[in-house]
Amino acid sequence: QVQLVESGGGSVQSGGSLTLSCAVSVYGASRYCMGWFRQAPGKEREEVAIIDSDGSTRYADSVKGRFTISQDNAKNTLYLQMDSLKAEDTAMYYCAADLSSGLLFRFRRYDSIYWGQGTQVTVSS
Repeated sequence: QVQLVESGGGSVQSGGSLTLSCAVSVYGASRYCMGWFRQAPGKEREEVAIIDSDGSTRYADSVKGRFTISQDNAKNTLYLQMDSLKAEDTAMYYCAADLSSGLLFRFRRYDSIYWGQGTQVTVSS
């Protein structure tokens, strides 16, 4: 059983920064992969950043060098530090958990992934 609760979204001007947080509760799984996704109006949900149970990370090309995913296991919290924000980063951002060692993320089995409720990020130019 998984509970994911995001916070930290808001409105910011282009070039600004925001940090998203996700409170994570996972029961019954010792190894799992966490990630951030986003969905803009009229567009498909897209992967933004992933962090595996061994700490390895990967990013969408559009956010490389600007976004940083991290986790604090002691606090059971996942973070997304977003710097140099652009108008095209405007979207609903979702925290996600893959209890299949990252395979669901990799093969885009979004129907089997656990999702948070989302937090809105709006970047004005």
